[in-house]
Amino acid sequence: MVGLLAFGAVQLPPAYDPRTPLDISADPNILTRFKLSRLRNRPELCQVVLRTSDLRQTPVSDQSQGPGCAIENAVRVTQSGVAFNGSFVASCPLAAAWALYETHVLQPAARTHFGQPLARVIHFGTYACRNVDHRPFGRRSRHATADAIDVAGFVLRDGREISVARGWSGGNREARFLRAVRDGACRFFDAVLSPDYNAQHRDHFHLDLGGFHACR
Repeated sequence: MVGLLAFGAVQLPPAYDPRTPLDISADPNILTRFKLSRLRNRPELCQVVLRTSDLRQTPVSDQSQGPGCAIENAVRVTQSGVAFNGSFVASCPLAAAWALYETHVLQPAARTHFGQPLARVIHFGTYACRNVDHRPFGRRSRHATADAIDVAGFVLRDGREISVARGWSGGNREARFLRAVRDGACRFFDAVLSPDYNAQHRDHFHLDLGGFHACR
């Protein structure tokens, strides 16, 4: 089959053709994560993919603040289909994963649970040259390469805020929404850590791309 694809003997719909770039706006399928992974070392392809999203972003120069703290193939995100409490630097693949998450998880969940879209996302940041859990020794956090974002809350179009810290516990709409968007994040991110993971995540979701896989 691979050979037939290479020579054009078999034609597949773009969404199911592994050679076709990821389209953020298209419904996710079995190839979405594969196509997302291709963006890691291909800045030019990642820019093509981001143009299929609502992200407002600009490329940033590669840089390093120390061992294990290099930013490569990254962008600064200022806005998307939602506003943010501040712009942030993200690796281009993380930005693409966020765009998928916002389009196919966050906004549908907001409409399902509250009958209206999200207008704003509150985050604690992305890039930080540090180790996991701010420990003095150990492995670097995915924040050290701008491959992670910490999300603290969501604001609906009518101004209502859903906070991870205040809304996680209980069985009301806020809690059901937060669990839905936590679970949905696992479709596009490698590690998704919530208040169910440990006390350090009691007030935010940690979403990252990296070697560690978790959905808690």
